[in-house]
Amino acid sequence: MESVGVGLIGTGYMGKCHALAWNCVNPVFGDCPQVKLVHLADITEAQARDKARELGFADSTADWRAVIENPQVDVVSVTTPNSFHPEMAIAALKAGKHVWCEKPMAPDIKDAERMRDAARGSGRVAILGYNYIQNPIIRHMGSLLDGGEIGEVFHIRLEMDEDFMADPDALFYWKSEASAGYGAIDDFAVHPLSLVHKLLGPVSSVMADMAMPYPDRPLADGGRRKVETYDIASALIRLENGASGTLCVSRTAWGRKGRVAIQIFGSRGSIIFDQERMNELRLYRNDGPSANQGFATILASPDHSPYERFLPAPGHGLGFNDMKTIECRQLLAAMQDENAHVIDFEEGLIIERTVHAMAQSYHARGWVDV
Repeated sequence: MESVGVGLIGTGYMGKCHALAWNCVNPVFGDCPQVKLVHLADITEAQARDKARELGFADSTADWRAVIENPQVDVVSVTTPNSFHPEMAIAALKAGKHVWCEKPMAPDIKDAERMRDAARGSGRVAILGYNYIQNPIIRHMGSLLDGGEIGEVFHIRLEMDEDFMADPDALFYWKSEASAGYGAIDDFAVHPLSLVHKLLGPVSSVMADMAMPYPDRPLADGGRRKVETYDIASALIRLENGASGTLCVSRTAWGRKGRVAIQIFGSRGSIIFDQERMNELRLYRNDGPSANQGFATILASPDHSPYERFLPAPGHGLGFNDMKTIECRQLLAAMQDENAHVIDFEEGLIIERTVHAMAQSYHARGWVDV
């Protein structure tokens, strides 16, 4: 594959992240097909035209179907609000395009299953935007676990917290609509669940609770609208490998800006990671004299590939958009039938089913098998 034509649907925060990744992947890795930014879609013709100029796309449109129908487009980035993912991703797959869709798959599990089925029948690559699994220090965590550095894992603790919805006077927007999904568990919890899925395997059963701290929010033109999603959730989880765990997520946690924390406790040690300090992890080994035992901090470095593609020395630090560039490289690997570290629609559906089991558990007030 000498070149790949890219289409982008949606140019908000994540759309820009995808565009940056497409622009950076070859300069960073140097071994990719030539990336051609072909066609971009946004809500209005004027906005699409402006974004195409800013992000480097050759053409623009207010009709997302035109991107999918463009014969020069080989792969489509879908970065729209969650409720639009199924229609757009399925249409792209049916048109013979590869798909890079942001998470979660869909608010409705039936739609997520339809997306999985479309990917199965298309013969094309379809992956989800779980960029945290691409962090070189997270990949190193996986190597430590696979090497038995902390022994048998018997308990994990997961947290994801931000405060972008902590202000009760923040305006109502689409993430508070029921059409977006349940709230924190599918907007947020899917990220730590993606880490667990890749590091330790699937979740087998859950018992969850959800909370709605603010019952309504103000509208821009006056009045208030009822909030339809849950901004806080917590769950007990059991993994298929027998380990127990807890999961706590909040979109209203003042002071937390991008916390995705995972603690893994084993028979011979522990590993701790926090996304707000995304270039380090802490490792405890129960070795040697107790007087000398303690957590060691491991900084991301060129020893943790592909960090070396970005920086020549430890301590300088990768960022969120760098993870997206790594994810883009893994997508291109999958498109060339190479081994790729991604979460495709098959694995993504497993995570979606975990989320829906949590919602079912909340309403049933008991344990639910995934």
